[in-house]
Amino acid sequence: MKDGSAFLNERANTIADGMVHEAERLRIAVAKGPLDCRLIDAGAKVRGSIEAGLRIAEICMGGLGTVKLAMGPSEPWALNIEVRSSQPVLACLGSQYAGWNLSEGKYFAMGSGPVRVLAGVEPLFEILTYREQASHSVVVLETADPPPEALVRKVSKASGVTPENLTFIYAPTQSLAGTIQIVARVLEVALHKAKDIDFPIDDIVEGIARAPVPAPHPDFMQAMGRTNDAIIYGGLAQLFVTGPLDAARELAQKLPSSSSRDYGEPFTKVFERFKGDFYAIDPLLFSPAEVIVTSMETGETFRTGARDFGRLDWGQG
Repeated sequence: MKDGSAFLNERANTIADGMVHEAERLRIAVAKGPLDCRLIDAGAKVRGSIEAGLRIAEICMGGLGTVKLAMGPSEPWALNIEVRSSQPVLACLGSQYAGWNLSEGKYFAMGSGPVRVLAGVEPLFEILTYREQASHSVVVLETADPPPEALVRKVSKASGVTPENLTFIYAPTQSLAGTIQIVARVLEVALHKAKDIDFPIDDIVEGIARAPVPAPHPDFMQAMGRTNDAIIYGGLAQLFVTGPLDAARELAQKLPSSSSRDYGEPFTKVFERFKGDFYAIDPLLFSPAEVIVTSMETGETFRTGARDFGRLDWGQG
């Protein structure tokens, strides 16, 4: 895709404006933050909602993805989230991926959303050459705390967007909205792993994925474990790719989460085993359990991995 003036950011900001207009229905809170930025609390001091989570997920994808819920009576976990995009590389890697470290003092958060393409400070943007400029932008933070002033300044300086034109949306993992927007990364993790195993990401032309949605848990560790396990053991993704058939076949073989050395335990156990060091965990673990890769050149499809719903022990009676 060619560079755009504000391709991702305009779409995301429009969705954010819509959330503000329907704040009461979505059970979210809107306020002025440091330096007059706009804050949207979607689950920290308010209840939030599933609908808010769906909209946050679409904001994370820069408006280039469709995110919806479906009831699947044929599977053990009835509630599933489905994500699809016809611009999967830009939507998932250019915008949705939580790749911008926005820690500031004791405050820690990873930034998602189209603001990342404005800043372009991550190593990932050495591969993704797409850039755009925008007067407004949106930042999504997986946290219970609003950003401090120093962080707002940091984002403004890096993105070139004045603080009053920045929107920060935050929701903890334990909330309804937080749970939804995290599980909605089931397609994004497939794209990110494809990049990590050196598949030419520009050859991925279409993507669709689904994963079961767990009930939120009030304990952060349990909530984090459930959302990760939903993808690692319950996720299913289909990618449509161009290029050599052998490359499509190899992608399918390597992409499932079972190819990781850390596959097999609940995510909370893996996290404890590495003493809470998230970056010590094998990054190849973060991918869907089952993968379908379709070659656009030949029409052949390769299906590998398997979903293991028996590992999703979410306290169902």
